[in-house]
Amino acid sequence: MRVMGRLLGVCAFSTLFLATPVRAQTGNAGHCPSDMARVGETCVDKYEASLLEVLDDGSEVPFSPYEIPKKHNVRAVSRPGVVPQAYTSMFEARRACNASGKRLCRASEWKAACRGPDNTRYPYGSTRVAGACVDTHRVSPIMKIFKGGHFESRMNDPRLNQLEGTVAPTGTATACTNGYGVYDMVGNVHEWTDDGIFRGGYYLDTEINGEGCEYVTAAHAPVYHDYSTGFRCCADVDSLPADEEHSDAEEPAVPDPSSNGDDLRLAGFSLREVDVDTSGVQGEAWACVLCTGRSSAPPSWDLGSSVPRALAPRPRRSRRRR
Repeated sequence: MRVMGRLLGVCAFSTLFLATPVRAQTGNAGHCPSDMARVGETCVDKYEASLLEVLDDGSEVPFSPYEIPKKHNVRAVSRPGVVPQAYTSMFEARRACNASGKRLCRASEWKAACRGPDNTRYPYGSTRVAGACVDTHRVSPIMKIFKGGHFESRMNDPRLNQLEGTVAPTGTATACTNGYGVYDMVGNVHEWTDDGIFRGGYYLDTEINGEGCEYVTAAHAPVYHDYSTGFRCCADVDSLPADEEHSDAEEPAVPDPSSNGDDLRLAGFSLREVDVDTSGVQGEAWACVLCTGRSSAPPSWDLGSSVPRALAPRPRRSRRRR
């Protein structure tokens, strides 16, 4: 009887154990979609976000990366070789991530992804390497077009990031990555995190407010946006399907590096040649004052006002400047 009791106990324990759902283990278990990288228990977009606009019939078209996405039905995607979305507030970044079933990255998740498996100051190592990321020998579009003056309307002008030597297509700085396979986390465009801070610097500055992955700008409210403010999305491991269920819109055109600037075609949108006098401008040495963390927009500025659109695909939605 004693032996029989022990056997029954073992059988009961085995039945209970087998009937109990087993959680996914850490390490190699769990998955992220192909456009995201696994960083601990978080999936992080491999590339800075670009946007798709969802039309009334449910179809999707590329959204202009030079336009403010406020009041547009957009969702964020992670794609190589496209112009990343700028002109974005933290609130709009969060909304775009949520529309794709993701979320804006937490500060700890963003830093872990940027520093990589080796936990270095820059994605590629502990010491800055000129030209590794999109942060070397770039030009100031504010100086080229306006000769200075960092006013809200100028900072959101759609021509700024269409000038040669400013923002670069995602992933083209092939050295600006790490063992996780995330790109451009330093330089190119600032990236909002869900604490209301943008990180990593942008193409004119990756050192003033901290070096590399430690770069932080906390001088602005979450409603703030300008030509330098972008983002990327995160999600919990196993919270998304292996690949996006949404139908993909036509891939935007990748800019031709050999272009002479007469035809500024980026991400499927274009503007006429910008007629400005660039003589004597030391654009590389100019950093955006409003992005240094040492200044913030005066209270009289309306950070939600609109700006001219960069030949947007649907002109009927154009908004007038106040």
